[in-house]
Amino acid sequence: MSDALELDALWEDFHRVVNMTSAELAAWLRMRDADEETEPLPEEAGSPTGQHVLAILQKRRTDLTDDDVRVMRKVVDTVTAEADLENEPETVTTPEDTRRRHRLMTLGHDPLKP
Repeated sequence: MSDALELDALWEDFHRVVNMTSAELAAWLRMRDADEETEPLPEEAGSPTGQHVLAILQKRRTDLTDDDVRVMRKVVDTVTAEADLENEPETVTTPEDTRRRHRLMTLGHDPLKP
C-alpha cells in the first residue's frame, strides 16, 4: 500500500460496495453451504474469499494486512464490474440474475439492498 490516502480510499470503496453487515454475510455463507442434513461450522462456511471479507468487516482499518488489502481490491473490482451500483436496488427476474446476485452476495454485496 503506497500511502494512507490510498488505503483510506480503498477502505471507503470496500465499505461502499460491501453493503451487507457481517451478520448478514455470515448467515448467507452458512446458508449457501448448508444442505438438507448438515450446516457447516460458522468459521468454515463459504468460500475463502467470502470468509476473508467477513474477517475484514470485523477489523479496524489500522489492523489490515497486505493480504486484506489484496482481497479488498479484488472485491471492489469484481463488484464494480458485475453490479450496477447506480441503479440498485434492482430486481431479480431471471435465473442468471439470481446466480449473479448470489455470486455478489458471497462477496458481501446484495444488489437488492438499497
